[in-house]
Amino acid sequence: MFRLLAILIMTLTLLPVSHAKTTLKIATLAPDGTSWMKQMRAAAKEIHEKSEGRVKIRFYPGGVMGNDNSVLRKIRIGQLHGGAITGGGLSSIYSDAQIYTLPFQFRNLEEVDAVRQVMDKRIIDGLQKKGFISFGLSEGGFAYLLSNSPVKTTDNMKGLKIWIPEGDKVNAEIFSKLGIAPIPLPLTDVLTGLQTGLIDTIASAPIGAIALQWHTRVNYLTQVPLAYLYATLVIKEKAFNKLTEADRDLVKQTLQSTFVKLNQQNREDNIAALSALKKQGIEFISPTEQQQQAWEQHANITLQSLRNEGVVSIQLLEEMQNLIQLQRDSNPVTKQTEEILINRRDTALKSSLNESHSLQ
Repeated sequence: MFRLLAILIMTLTLLPVSHAKTTLKIATLAPDGTSWMKQMRAAAKEIHEKSEGRVKIRFYPGGVMGNDNSVLRKIRIGQLHGGAITGGGLSSIYSDAQIYTLPFQFRNLEEVDAVRQVMDKRIIDGLQKKGFISFGLSEGGFAYLLSNSPVKTTDNMKGLKIWIPEGDKVNAEIFSKLGIAPIPLPLTDVLTGLQTGLIDTIASAPIGAIALQWHTRVNYLTQVPLAYLYATLVIKEKAFNKLTEADRDLVKQTLQSTFVKLNQQNREDNIAALSALKKQGIEFISPTEQQQQAWEQHANITLQSLRNEGVVSIQLLEEMQNLIQLQRDSNPVTKQTEEILINRRDTALKSSLNESHSLQ
C-alpha cells in the first residue's frame, strides 16, 4: 500500500506543471492598421509564443471601448485589464500624469528629451502607486492648432468653434480666460463634429490628425507647439500580478522594448506627417516671436492659477520648468532668442508705464 502511494506521488511530481492561461484585454483609441497597432500586435505575438500560450493579449482598437475615461472605468470594474491612454486621460487617476501635456511648456524636441530622460520614471512610478503598471511612454508629438481660418493670435480664436477633449480642465480654463467657450467632445466624435460644423478648430499631433482623418476637414495649421502629447499602455497591477513571475518579466521586457521603438517611430512619423499635411494643401501659419510670446504668457498666467489649485504638483512642475530652462541656457541660439524676447517684454512694459503716466 505504502509502496503504491509512493509511486503515485513520484509520478505526480514528474508530470509537467500546467499554468493557467491568461488573456489580457487592452483597449486603445489607435485605429487598426496604424504603426502603433502593428507594433503592439507584434509584441503580443512574441509574448504569446514565448510564454507557450500562457499569456494572450487581446486588443480592442479604434475606440470601440470608448474614450480614456470609459476605458479607465471598465478597467476598474474588471471588464478590461488595461489600455493605451494619453497623459491627459491618466490625470483622472494620477494628476501629475498630465505634466508634459500642459500648454506652451516646450518649444522644441530637444527640451522634451532633456525633461523626459529625467522625469519619465517619475510618471511611471506615480502610476504604479495608483495601482497601474506602465511599460514606458510613447511620444505622441507636438499638438498644433488646425483650423478653417488662419490663427496667429489669441484674438483670432474668438468666434471659432474649438474642440477640447472631454474632461480637459486645463484647456477649458485657458480658453475660458480668453472669453472662449470650447466644445468638449470624445475623440471618437471629433471627425463627425468637423463634418457637421459643430467644431471647426482642433489641436492635434500630425500623425493623429492623419490617422483619424481630421486633416481632411481643416485648411490651416498654426506652427506653434501647443502641447506635448504622449501615451502609455497601463495594466491594472492586480491583474498583472496574477501572472507568474516569469511571465510578468516576459511581458514587461517585451512591452518596454516595444515602447522604446514606438517612441522613436512616432517621432519620425510626425516629421513625415507634417510634410504630408503641407503637400495636401494645408497652409502653415507662422506667428511672430512676439505673438508666440503672448500665447505663452497667457498660458502661464492660467497655469499659475491651476497650480495654486493643486491641479498639478508644484514641485514637479517647477522641476520640469527648471530642466527646460537649463536646456535653453545650454543652447546659444535659444538663449539669444530668450534675451531678445525678455528685452522686448521689458520695453513694452516701460512703454505701457510711460503712457499711463502721461495720461495722468
